[in-house]
Amino acid sequence: MAYLKTNITAIDPLWEQINDEARQAVVDEPLIGGFVHACILHHKSIEKALSYRIAAKLASNEMSMVVVREIVEEAYQKSPELVDAARADLIAVYERDPACHRLVQPILYFKGYQAIQAYRVGHFLWTEGHYDLAYFFQMRVSEIFGADIHPAASIGKGIMIDHAHSIVIGETAVVGNDVSMLHSVTLGGTGKEEEDRHPKIGDGVLIGAGAKVLGNIRVGNCSRIAAGSVVLEEVPPCKTVAGIPARIVGEAGCDQPAVSMNHMLGKDQ
Repeated sequence: MAYLKTNITAIDPLWEQINDEARQAVVDEPLIGGFVHACILHHKSIEKALSYRIAAKLASNEMSMVVVREIVEEAYQKSPELVDAARADLIAVYERDPACHRLVQPILYFKGYQAIQAYRVGHFLWTEGHYDLAYFFQMRVSEIFGADIHPAASIGKGIMIDHAHSIVIGETAVVGNDVSMLHSVTLGGTGKEEEDRHPKIGDGVLIGAGAKVLGNIRVGNCSRIAAGSVVLEEVPPCKTVAGIPARIVGEAGCDQPAVSMNHMLGKDQ
């Protein structure tokens, strides 16, 4: 009996905090009670909540919510690192996005967070050889969230995609850990070659709104790409690039630009 009374915070403090915030949201706004219960409070773990949320968003007349949810739950069971990445992404959004005041917000409302979790399931399906299912997930993520991420692309954890509208990440792109990017970023290819043709983004990189990184080029760790830039050449670590075409304009401005989210260019940057 003592075991059954163990405080859940000792087991999963993150999930308990999410539940506390969800309960408070219902108190503050009773009209969303059904929505919050369905998405958060009805579930026993973050992975169960995410499987429900992803299924609710991606379901369509062609594939029911029940089927999508079964696919997501099976992916989480076979690949627990998907849940680890979802937790890291959630903390990244909470810590870096000034519009995020509660952990529950990205799960309920932020399409950037929801899109990356749905992509992760699609990527798992791709690696398991379920290519058409993976393409279905890509299609629905693009239709629902406005983010077109090829399921073969490799994306690390601790990712924040702010706003997420018009994000494009190509098939052979690689994104490291702890990367932040804003809306309308493209990690694209050049020409019609079918082999390795997309950018390789290092850890801790900050990519500003509307930036385009094109071709099989390396963007070094903890570098910074200014908004609206078009990057066609390799970017060394810890540098800031800006312009069309992008050129090095200074240092990255801090040790962790993706965490600080500082986009300003100046003599101290």
